[in-house]
Amino acid sequence: MRIGEIAAVVGVTTRAIRHYHHVGLLPEPERRPNGYRAYGVRDAVLLARVRRLTELGLSLDEVRDVLADDAGRDLADVLEELDADLARQEAEIKERRRRLAVLLAAGPGEGEPLSPALAALLAKAPRTTSPTAAKDREHLTLLDASGAGGQEIYAALGPLAEDPGVLALYERLDELADAPVDDPRIPGLAAELVAAVPEEVFAAIPRDGVVVTGFKEALLAEYAPAQAEVVRRVMEAFMDRGGR
Repeated sequence: MRIGEIAAVVGVTTRAIRHYHHVGLLPEPERRPNGYRAYGVRDAVLLARVRRLTELGLSLDEVRDVLADDAGRDLADVLEELDADLARQEAEIKERRRRLAVLLAAGPGEGEPLSPALAALLAKAPRTTSPTAAKDREHLTLLDASGAGGQEIYAALGPLAEDPGVLALYERLDELADAPVDDPRIPGLAAELVAAVPEEVFAAIPRDGVVVTGFKEALLAEYAPAQAEVVRRVMEAFMDRGGR
């Protein structure tokens, strides 16, 4: 058989066969005097096995192991490993669908793709119309998406989210929206915000912080001058007291 003929018999492309030859997965057959490859039934059987194994999801390296001599891996071992990998993928898909269902069930503008740990944290926080509280939620969502957050930090923030006194602090920060940057209320409010944070939160924060270069400036730019000064002092306290 010529390459086109064996490809038709097995149900693969001639390009795939040439690639299998190139990577050493399929031995080169003898060639006719005219230079064309001459494939036999044994070649077709081997090629059919390669096709079946790749359809199961095995990589070409794994197929090579299966086809190797006694030094290669046993087919059952490879298939067990593949089954375990598919099981992990199945679990990940189920979790993604669960989170998607939560988003679909939420009202317009209410659903956000949050990690389970952050979603649990935000569920503890009482509802509020505070603009600065809304900003904090957005910043946590960004932290979550970037991977800079973590279950340890979110768990430590749990008591803070449930503390009704924190809402009063947010309201005082809201009141600084039109205040000058030297407003006398700034030092006291910054100190109270830092004092409200549990020690466990500081211990969970890396010593070099959780923000990248440039992010701090971009974050502060979202606030009015007096509010930004409060937030700056709080952020500096976090950096100074970071525990790990």
